[in-house]
Amino acid sequence: MPLPDDMELVARLLAGDEDLFAQVVHRYQRSLRKVALTWVRTPAAAEETVQDTWLAVMRGLRLFEGRASFKTWLFRILANRAKSRAAIDRRMVPMSSLLREDDSDGGDATERFDASGSWARPVADWRETSAERLAMNREVLGLVDAAVTMLPPSQRAVLTLRDIEGLAGDDVCAVLSLTPGNQRVLLHRARTSVRDAVHRHMAARHGATRT
Repeated sequence: MPLPDDMELVARLLAGDEDLFAQVVHRYQRSLRKVALTWVRTPAAAEETVQDTWLAVMRGLRLFEGRASFKTWLFRILANRAKSRAAIDRRMVPMSSLLREDDSDGGDATERFDASGSWARPVADWRETSAERLAMNREVLGLVDAAVTMLPPSQRAVLTLRDIEGLAGDDVCAVLSLTPGNQRVLLHRARTSVRDAVHRHMAARHGATRT
């Protein structure tokens, strides 16, 4: 079921709507866990971070002013909790260290954007490609999920927030403390990796079928 608009959602949660809260948790739990793994290094730590996030959400609902979407607000809380958990565990990995040298704003990244900051060539969206436009059946969804799981943490976080959760680029930058240039490059690399992984599987399957 679709969630109500943000202000109604918050009002109902403040009123103690447990069914709606369960629906919100079901909607975001998996994505929160994936993004938490950008900072913490174990599934157990990610799970604890997500639980801490939900507690913080319920305690802070009265502070929600609607300046950002509920979704963006939720993931900002998650990011803050994950960073704090990583620091306590002395395992914190700054986002900058998760970027490969050529993921920075310089180098080949500058050649991908024009003077206005837009892509010089449109970014291929992994959701729109394949020999048969990747009819999104269960098999392909499973392949996409597996490919996303294999991405480097920074790419996985950006792709999850942009293409799965639908956050705008500016919101992703705020949640993950990225520059707009880095956010665009990470999204491009993540989409390309997922698309190529699905293509390889489909090509191998097609070759096996022909033989």
